[in-house]
Amino acid sequence: MIKNIKPKEATSIINSLIGGVVPKIGVQHIAVGRSEEINAVLTALDDVKNGHSMVKFWIGDFGSGKSFMLHLLNTVALKQKFVVANADFTPDNRLYSNDGKAVALYTAIMDNVSIQTKPEGGALPTLLEKWIEQVVTKTAEENNISLTEIRNENYLNMIQTNIMKTINEITDVGGFDFGLVVMKYYEGYIKDDEQLRRNALKWLKGEYRTKTEARQDLGIREIINDLNYYDMLKNFCKLFVSMGYSGFMVNLDEAINLYKISNSAIREKNYEKILTIYNDCFQGKVANLFFNFAGTKEVLENQRKGFFSYDALKTRLVTNKYETAEIRDFAQPVIRLLPLDHNQIFVLLKNLKAIFDYNYKTELIINDDDIQRFMEELFNKPGASEFLTPREVIRDFLNILNIIRQNPSVDKNKLFGEIEISDERPSEFSLDSIEEL
Repeated sequence: MIKNIKPKEATSIINSLIGGVVPKIGVQHIAVGRSEEINAVLTALDDVKNGHSMVKFWIGDFGSGKSFMLHLLNTVALKQKFVVANADFTPDNRLYSNDGKAVALYTAIMDNVSIQTKPEGGALPTLLEKWIEQVVTKTAEENNISLTEIRNENYLNMIQTNIMKTINEITDVGGFDFGLVVMKYYEGYIKDDEQLRRNALKWLKGEYRTKTEARQDLGIREIINDLNYYDMLKNFCKLFVSMGYSGFMVNLDEAINLYKISNSAIREKNYEKILTIYNDCFQGKVANLFFNFAGTKEVLENQRKGFFSYDALKTRLVTNKYETAEIRDFAQPVIRLLPLDHNQIFVLLKNLKAIFDYNYKTELIINDDDIQRFMEELFNKPGASEFLTPREVIRDFLNILNIIRQNPSVDKNKLFGEIEISDERPSEFSLDSIEEL
């Protein structure tokens, strides 16, 4: 039933979903009921490939599939030869701050840079070396020097000059320091100085906290900080495109952590940063960049603390007034994720059963009628309509499969009858909001 699934993907899917999180790889095998959303993304990716930039907001209730959707975007974009990075907003990661929390978000983004051959992140060194190799090859061809010979330390200055020249051609703000650090990275490569390469990578990932430390290690007078990290993201986007990639997609989840900033001035500055990114992308100030934000309806629409509390954002993110649950507009910036219906959940559980059997090399005696019975038990429980989310349905189903796998004589109908439903939603909108230190 599940075609072309790899053992690593099957294990990731089962282990992650039992743990209540979205698997990092293999999500395309459990994508049910999201074909219209995916088609909209494919159209948007084509636009971004052609030099446009895009921002999308994925809005849905807790457990409705926002994180899943971002991981699915990730998979689709990697196949379209995009560089992709995923990061979560947390109490310590945000878009604007004056105490290191914004550059911490940048570091999380750069740590999670992925390409198709490294879909689980950590691809930044691979990309740097690939780009440097392109410069080395071009320099060798232009100067009629063999590829073996040009890697000699005697030609270090020639390569470094071309690295800086090439970076100056493609970057804007902060490009000079960016170029110097890439030169240092190459120097470490040629001189077999692993520490120098590590220091250069540390700088590029925004991990230096003081200019003094960066100057001691690299001789560079500037660092990536809360104020300039966005310029560096744009520089990396240009670098990736110059290498032949389609663009740079950045997926940011858990926008609830911006909503929960209690200091209204800081919260508004974060929304202002979203506005800056939005305007840059839709006014053509940047090319080949695709930002995705995920959050709940409250994060978007709350007039006191949500995105709609910032008027300039509200006017841009208000839903198409002609849209209904049946007539959707997937071209607008805000895409609302509607809950999966019972038929879609049935298909999803059937697919999960097949993946479960493949992963554990078993063949559990659970047929379509059993899945139907499991769903009836679950959806008829008190509180199901209010509290039940796809996440809980999936977890309960996989937990039951695990019990049956390890205890073949157990009565599955008895297990179905013992399911209980509880409200597992976080108290997102309680008074326990994050204090601004």
